[in-house]
Amino acid sequence: MGILVVGSVALDSVKTPFGEVSEALGGSATFFSVAAGYFTDVAMVAVVGTDFPHEHIEYLSGLGIDVTGLVVQEGRTFRWSGSYGYDLNERDTLETQLNVFEDFLPVVPESLKAMEYVFLANIDPVLQRSVLSQVTRPGLVALDTMNFYIEGRKEELLETISKVDVIVLNDSECRELALEPNLIKAARVVLGMGPETVIVKKGEHGAMMFTGDECFSAPAFPCEDVFDPTGAGDSFAGGFMGHLARTGDLSAPNVRRAVIYGTVMASFSVEAFSVKGMESLTLSDIEGRYRVLKDMSHFEL
Repeated sequence: MGILVVGSVALDSVKTPFGEVSEALGGSATFFSVAAGYFTDVAMVAVVGTDFPHEHIEYLSGLGIDVTGLVVQEGRTFRWSGSYGYDLNERDTLETQLNVFEDFLPVVPESLKAMEYVFLANIDPVLQRSVLSQVTRPGLVALDTMNFYIEGRKEELLETISKVDVIVLNDSECRELALEPNLIKAARVVLGMGPETVIVKKGEHGAMMFTGDECFSAPAFPCEDVFDPTGAGDSFAGGFMGHLARTGDLSAPNVRRAVIYGTVMASFSVEAFSVKGMESLTLSDIEGRYRVLKDMSHFEL
């Protein structure tokens, strides 16, 4: 059971207290696909410019990611640059060049329309909704968003949220979307917007999942070496969706396990720049961190 992801493929320039990179492989669809690819088949729909290094496409393809829907368009690739201080939960965006991404109109290839799991990464909610009109009855649809769309495209975003099963967002986005400072109450408000599951990412403080009247809190993996948190949220989503697609099990206990796998993949992601932290992992590496998180949160009644 594979996953279709629609989002950005970008060239990122990032500076943290521990180093910097220039025009490294990035983008929401990239981080998601690399993480999810450890669990299941992944196909991406995105756009890059003619200046996009061909070796990056070969790299993604070499990981088994279906790049049929990755369009190379005349022009320059989407670029983002940012910097972090010692508080890696805070970042400053230095520059955003949308380039070909500004006119991105996602077209799902015929061969990918029947994918059973769909992840709508952080793009305009109108474009997210257009993807839903192209796919055929997926079993699970998850959506990510950001403050930019909450503030500037809220009505369109609300309409799109009403059509998905899962929404993934960070704590500040959840509060802003719900207009509610209390995170628990905010998540309940977002549940009322239509999705069955709300996942709130809290960075180094883990993640919370809300479904109906239930709440599940997962700790973050205790990483000693955190170099770059860029893409951690998309890596989380990749692990989360990847586990669900691998197992085909949407029961409440298994969705909780998926949150832990998402946390595991995010922990690998932050340990290096770009997607380097998720390179060359083994299933043993992933399962090892899963067990650590299980042991961390276990207690006897």
